[in-house]
Amino acid sequence: MRETVRRAQRASVELLRGAGLSLVSYFFVALAVFTAVAMVTVVGAGVLPESVLLLRRTAGYKRRWVGSWTEEPVPEAYRPLTGEVFTRVRTAVGDPATYRDLRWLAAHAVYGWLLACCALPVWVVGLLVDGVWCGLLRKRAVVLPLIERLVDVDAGWSRALLLPSPEALRTVRLAERVAELSETRAGAVAAHGAELRRIERDLHDGTQARLVALSMRVGLARRAYDKDPDAARKLLEDAQDQAEEALTELRHVVRGIHPPILTDRGLVGAVRALAAGSGLEVSVHDDGVADGPRAPAAVEAAAYFVIAEALTNAAKHSGARQASVGLVRMRDRLRVAVRDEGRGGADPSGGSGLLGMRRRVAALDGTVEMTSPVGGPTLIEVELPCVW
Repeated sequence: MRETVRRAQRASVELLRGAGLSLVSYFFVALAVFTAVAMVTVVGAGVLPESVLLLRRTAGYKRRWVGSWTEEPVPEAYRPLTGEVFTRVRTAVGDPATYRDLRWLAAHAVYGWLLACCALPVWVVGLLVDGVWCGLLRKRAVVLPLIERLVDVDAGWSRALLLPSPEALRTVRLAERVAELSETRAGAVAAHGAELRRIERDLHDGTQARLVALSMRVGLARRAYDKDPDAARKLLEDAQDQAEEALTELRHVVRGIHPPILTDRGLVGAVRALAAGSGLEVSVHDDGVADGPRAPAAVEAAAYFVIAEALTNAAKHSGARQASVGLVRMRDRLRVAVRDEGRGGADPSGGSGLLGMRRRVAALDGTVEMTSPVGGPTLIEVELPCVW
């Protein structure tokens, strides 16, 4: 009985909240009159979009309430109110969601109060009938649970009135997808530009300088060859050292573009080699990636660089001694998980390394999730779309 009363109390509070929200409808009546008067003048044209935005916030509050009660979110589909004043006015007037919200507001003004008022007699009858029923006959309460059903009715009616049409929902989702792809493209372009600048800097400051020094030593050796063979031999030895250093620099640059080990060993073999040289005790778990067809080169390169960056960060900042890498072949994607047993507390939104990781993955329409509670562990999970 106590549990039934407690749940009925919670449901009653929700009904009172709904009744309070019904009062807002009377405020919107006054606001509608004010907006109509203001629209007569050109100066007051901007009142309409602001009124519609306020209506959207009110309906959004109800959507969140319904989603919290039913544990099933209610989507929304609004056209963005942007641009100049008259553009915003046309959008607000032409958006079907505006009339859907008004329809809900008018209906909720009635049933919000009505359902809240129904709760009072249910409480009176419930305390009398359920009290005797449970106390004497040792049966479950049958009246007080009706209050929860009243809240269910409120949530059901509100969902039906606020739920956008499938066409409107598809349009909004398409617009969101276009915006997401535009942002992803901008990030990919920025990452590509940064990568080109890095390669240019490495070639200019490293490889080019060594090749210039190599050319100078070979020229000096040619001049000294007849007069001082020992000096010429020493210059040629230095030139050979310069050539080897230049080759090392070139290999470093090439590895930054596409690691040759990926081509030679595949993703799993390259990751095992990466783990062996990371300075940590790293275990690599492969779930079907090494079997069957390989992922596209761009996907393998993105996964490799994500793992390399994650292990580098773990070795530098986490204080961990152990880490693990998981590679999973899924039906239409590649899943990568890197976990270290360090101190945790990493900021998911900070750091140029993580930003570069997100941009590289976003360029392939993938996702990056990071969890790093204080005390550890830190887990980075990446999913990359992949056609095997």
